[in-house]
Amino acid sequence: MRIRTLGIFVAVAMLVLTGCGSSSKNRPAATSGDQSQRESSGKSAWLPAGAVVHSDIAYGDNSAQKLDVYQGSKAKDAPIIIMVHGGGWHRGDKADTNVVKNKVAHYLPLGYDVISVNYRLSPQVTPVTEASDVAAALAYVQKHATEWAGSASKIVMMGHSAGANLVALVAANPTFAAKASAAPWLGTVVLDSAAYNVVQIMQAKHLALYDPVFGTDQELWQQSSPTLVLGGKPAPMLLVCSTNRADSCPQAKAFSIAADALGTSTSVDPVPLSHGQINAQVGAPGPLTNSIDALLRSLKMP
Repeated sequence: MRIRTLGIFVAVAMLVLTGCGSSSKNRPAATSGDQSQRESSGKSAWLPAGAVVHSDIAYGDNSAQKLDVYQGSKAKDAPIIIMVHGGGWHRGDKADTNVVKNKVAHYLPLGYDVISVNYRLSPQVTPVTEASDVAAALAYVQKHATEWAGSASKIVMMGHSAGANLVALVAANPTFAAKASAAPWLGTVVLDSAAYNVVQIMQAKHLALYDPVFGTDQELWQQSSPTLVLGGKPAPMLLVCSTNRADSCPQAKAFSIAADALGTSTSVDPVPLSHGQINAQVGAPGPLTNSIDALLRSLKMP
């Protein structure tokens, strides 16, 4: 386990516990219909020139099982970042500005495709089912990557907050990928999950947001805990955690120790940013983006 500590501290914004993006008023304008496309326009001025968005592609039968593909003009056998939004497992959206804006603006000009995923939400389903949706989206992307000039063999999964818990679950427990018929992917970026061990959370004083999602079902607590369901040898993982939160970095470090014992290459990156800032600033110039880009280079993504 390698722990990188940043030497430059930034001003601390108010902690956003559910960690999710901006309101729908700030989303890029969408066209209707599955697999629709739109070019960069004034309504989406942050999209790189020549970018095409394939909107609301269904990867499952449920109306929530949709994804957006951001394809750059330079895409050719493009590496792919699959982004999973947060929202306390019960809210959030793939098109929220903080989920996609800086990531798309940074990675498309580098030749990547960025794919943002929606999934079914609590209370209709549990986080375990949400993780199954993420695995299904991964399998769909692998099957259809060439339709967006992408490479099925060069995929990294990324998630923030609740979405970070979900991508960590899929990485930790190989059953999710196996049931979805998803092939191995190159690596996983976990953006400020404090829910690597839900059992530990629920057995101590905790935030009220966990109760309606996890209730008193101790089996669900176990199954939703990446640290407790670790199996196999996950692909390399970067675990970003906010030093402004008391619970984020300790849980990330505990997971890293457990994963490294299985032979996984993990790196814990404590950053002096708020929970929400970590999501929004991926792709913006700075140490956080540099850290993620270093992982991508090590995986030979570009």
